[in-house]
Amino acid sequence: MKYLLDSRFRTIFLFGMASGLPAPLVFATLSIWLREEGLSRTSIGLIGAVTTPYAINFLWAPLVDRLRLPGLHRALGQRRSWLLACQLALVPAVIAMGLQKPAEATAVLAAAALMISIVSATQDVAIDAYRIEILEPEEYGAGAAVAIYGWHAGAFVTGAGALYAAAWGGWTTAYMLSALAIAGVASAVFFAREPDRLREPAPPSAGVADRLRRAAVAPLAEFFQRLGWLAALVLAVIVFYKFGDAMLGRMAGVFYVDLGFTRVEIANYSKSVGLVATLLGVAVGGWVCVRISVMRALFLGAFLMMATNLAFALLASGGKDFGLFAAVVFLDNLTGGMATTAFVAYLSGLCNLAFTATQYALLASIGNFARIQLGSVSGWAVDALGGDWTLFFIGVGAASVPAILLLWWLVRAMRRREGEQPAEEAGAASG
Repeated sequence: MKYLLDSRFRTIFLFGMASGLPAPLVFATLSIWLREEGLSRTSIGLIGAVTTPYAINFLWAPLVDRLRLPGLHRALGQRRSWLLACQLALVPAVIAMGLQKPAEATAVLAAAALMISIVSATQDVAIDAYRIEILEPEEYGAGAAVAIYGWHAGAFVTGAGALYAAAWGGWTTAYMLSALAIAGVASAVFFAREPDRLREPAPPSAGVADRLRRAAVAPLAEFFQRLGWLAALVLAVIVFYKFGDAMLGRMAGVFYVDLGFTRVEIANYSKSVGLVATLLGVAVGGWVCVRISVMRALFLGAFLMMATNLAFALLASGGKDFGLFAAVVFLDNLTGGMATTAFVAYLSGLCNLAFTATQYALLASIGNFARIQLGSVSGWAVDALGGDWTLFFIGVGAASVPAILLLWWLVRAMRRREGEQPAEEAGAASG
């Protein structure tokens, strides 16, 4: 209840919505649209590669950290100015995408999706930095949960909401209404408080090369110097943690269509039931992070994701079964919400406030890279298996094993390090 009374957390929720609104339009919703238009699973997976900007936004994160947008910066500050600029750019890109016919203008549709991905990924850099900078370290777990609540609320609008709208008025109507929702949430920028930023100041006489070093090189150098050799192990955990979900995410909507579920049925079960389960999972994940530590929550999330991904194999074997569909979707989203909350809290704790945007963007991008690239070939994998969804989901479940082993190794390494270094230094790797 106390978080509802705190304006910072209300803002984090709304910015989470702003982050979640564009995502389904280039991920799940787009996959369902393309499958209904008759595109192959392989083609849908390959088109999904346009979401790669989500995986490489750390490359331009230094600009979000340092570059002042003319006019907007003076009125709104560093973080809010970037947020508003991105939201204003998203609206026409979403409208342009919705006006296309996939079978006739695939290249144009992909280009519009790419633009949405670039702008949305840039917006995410500013949103993540805002959340970390506006909160105290002990609030990161709660902040992650609130942000994820917001993200899924936004994703529900352009996920289930878009499917309902498409069933009523077609896909163009769905994307037009999604653009309207993005424009509406953009107003939250004007009511938000700009955080007090903590960063390494550049000397007034610094040249271009020195400013570039401070903006792009210094954040990465600080991260590796602070963690030492543990940095490589931390990055490996981040890469492998959501391998299973990476394969599942891009193909889930396609799978539902192949089973014979309609747009409304997918919205009722996958999106609506999934939203309730996710919100519950986020709450449980936040509680678990506080009660048993973030690292233990990561372990629990990895095991549960493996189990629920395997449950999709049962659905594939059983066919169009509404009861089993609802149960699998509920469990998958419940465990996904728990794991995501722990994952975001862990990444937040790894960041130095002097380089928030760049460091968080780097860490999040590394995880997204695996998710997006694996998602791009997931359609090919299903086709290569002769459309055997059961076998595909068994492989998806097995993809969680490397993350579990790496987490075990990281915990052991952290304990050894804590025995060799002062507590304040060793604590950096634990988040």
